[in-house]
Amino acid sequence: MTTLTEVLLAAIVLGAIAVYLSSMAGRLDRLHHRIETTHAGLDAQLLRRVAAAQDLSASGLLDPASSLLLSASAQEALTADPDDDTARLLAESELTRTLGAVFSGRDDVDAVLEAAGPDDAVAAQMIGELAVACRRVELARRFHNDVVRSCLQLRRKRVVRWFRLAGYTALPATADFDDTVPAGLAGR
Repeated sequence: MTTLTEVLLAAIVLGAIAVYLSSMAGRLDRLHHRIETTHAGLDAQLLRRVAAAQDLSASGLLDPASSLLLSASAQEALTADPDDDTARLLAESELTRTLGAVFSGRDDVDAVLEAAGPDDAVAAQMIGELAVACRRVELARRFHNDVVRSCLQLRRKRVVRWFRLAGYTALPATADFDDTVPAGLAGR
C-alpha cells in the first residue's frame, strides 16, 4: 500500500465516523425538540382539564361541597408554579383525585345530569368536555414520557457520553403524576 492509499483510507474512515457522530447528534437534537413539543402539549391539555373542571364547578350543577372541592383543587393546579415541576405535578395529582371523588361512578354523573333538568344538554356537554380533557391529559403524558425515555436511552450510549453529543443540555425528566380518568367519566 502506498502512502496515498493509506491517507485516503484514513480520510474515508474518519469521514464515516464524522457522519455517524453527526447523525447521532442530529437525532438527539430532534428528540430534545420533541420533548419540548410534547411538554408544551401536556401543559395545554392540563390547562384544558383545569378550565373544564372550573367551568363545571362554577355551573351550579354539582352539589355545593363537590363544587367547592373541585374549584379549590382546580385553582390550586392553575396557580401552581410552572417552574416547580414537583409542586405542579402534585397539584395535578390532587385535581385527579378530586375528580375521582366527585365522579367516582356512573351514578354520580347520572345524578348531575338529573339535577340539571332542562339544562340537560349543557350539563352533558360540560361533563363530556371534562371527560375528553381527562383522556387527553392521559395521552399527552404518555406521549411525553415515551419521548423522554427514548432520549434517555440514547443519552446512555457510550458514544453520546464520550463525545458529549448532548452538550450541556440537562437530562429530561418524565412527568409522573396521577392522571387516571375517573370511573364516572371513563365511558363518556
